[in-house]
Amino acid sequence: MHALRSPLSLLLVAALSSLASADAIERMNPERLRATHERVEALKRERVPVELKGGYEDYRALLHVHSAFSHDSRGTLEEIVPAAKATGVRVIMFSEHPANHYDYFKDGHNGVVDGVLLIPGAETGGYLAYPTRSIQGEKTGSPQEFSDLVRRDDGLIFLCHLEERMDWDIAGLTGSEIYNTHADFKDEVKFLGALRTPLGMLGLVPAVKQYPQEVFAALEDYPTDYLKKFDEMCQKARHTGVSANDAHHNQAYRGRLTDEGKVQLEDALGKKLLSLDPEKLALIKPLVAGKKAGDMVFELDLDPYERSFRHVSTHLLMKELTRDAVWDALKAGRAYVAFDWMADPTGFVFRADRGDESWPIGGEIPGAADVRLRAAAPLSGTFKLIRNGRVTLEREGTSLDSTITEPGVYRVEVWLNMAGEPRPWILSNPIYVRE
Repeated sequence: MHALRSPLSLLLVAALSSLASADAIERMNPERLRATHERVEALKRERVPVELKGGYEDYRALLHVHSAFSHDSRGTLEEIVPAAKATGVRVIMFSEHPANHYDYFKDGHNGVVDGVLLIPGAETGGYLAYPTRSIQGEKTGSPQEFSDLVRRDDGLIFLCHLEERMDWDIAGLTGSEIYNTHADFKDEVKFLGALRTPLGMLGLVPAVKQYPQEVFAALEDYPTDYLKKFDEMCQKARHTGVSANDAHHNQAYRGRLTDEGKVQLEDALGKKLLSLDPEKLALIKPLVAGKKAGDMVFELDLDPYERSFRHVSTHLLMKELTRDAVWDALKAGRAYVAFDWMADPTGFVFRADRGDESWPIGGEIPGAADVRLRAAAPLSGTFKLIRNGRVTLEREGTSLDSTITEPGVYRVEVWLNMAGEPRPWILSNPIYVRE
């Protein structure tokens, strides 16, 4: 693949160079995008079979997905299910914004559609809520009471958008997000600034066209605050960490030529943003040449479902594709988060052994004597063993093997080198070694 060379690519370079240094902006440099894309392609060829066995099948799942039931999305199953199929997703757990005109449990997407298991749920009150019955209209007075309401009939509930509620201490949660795409996006101040200017927006078009996934992934940072909160939660009680795609397909911008010869800019929800005069903006004048009223002048689509789905997911370790199996895996913590845009992590194993006994991710082990923690992945990377939130061991290669001596909450991270920068690839749930 060649580096970007179109006239619009020069706009990209100009737009990025005019901004102060920031991780996402630096990663969107055309040469950096090309190098990252080449690394992704190389990793596909470097995968090796994982000899360590975990005893379960790996099902790729998404939590925190919105459709047209939510006020800020127009997504339909005709768009969402094919995106899931294209990215190997087998489970979608929706998180609609509740409203009076529908019941997200009764009316929400439910059942198996073309091999994809759909589960209704809501993003509400600071949670991702997956009740087992309709709770429409049932009032609660506090976040704790709402959590109790969902859990009362074996529902699942996860703390979401932790950046807004780091001080919450809720008993009985199923778990929490340990990564949220929207949270990762909204802290990129310089990138958001670029989207608010014609120069920055136009400059991104060629990059998104040639390296769409790499541009999306440029926003990904290690979720330090989320994981700190999660590690603290797990030392108090069992919790399952999940990723939040926060997928809406609502970050798209389109410019059409009007009858007056202006370029009308709209967002994905049809909201008119601003009108640009090609006679006053030399940057866009070439784009309208030969166009007639109503024609699309340019389009910048940052978050189609397929791109969002490919970015990150929660991998569930199950025996079959059923709702009950999903419930069992999430309650037991048999799950790990992976940034799948880098490489397919299928086959990753993290388990504990003692004699003839073995425990998977999420397992609880009585006593630390003679406990051997083992992890393996289909690619060579940096393995980090983390106890109670602190790294205790690092190893390079395709596996990690450590006999521990202390009780604690242990989890594993695997990092890959992407275009000269270490990036987190796999974030496991814990294994609990008790006193």
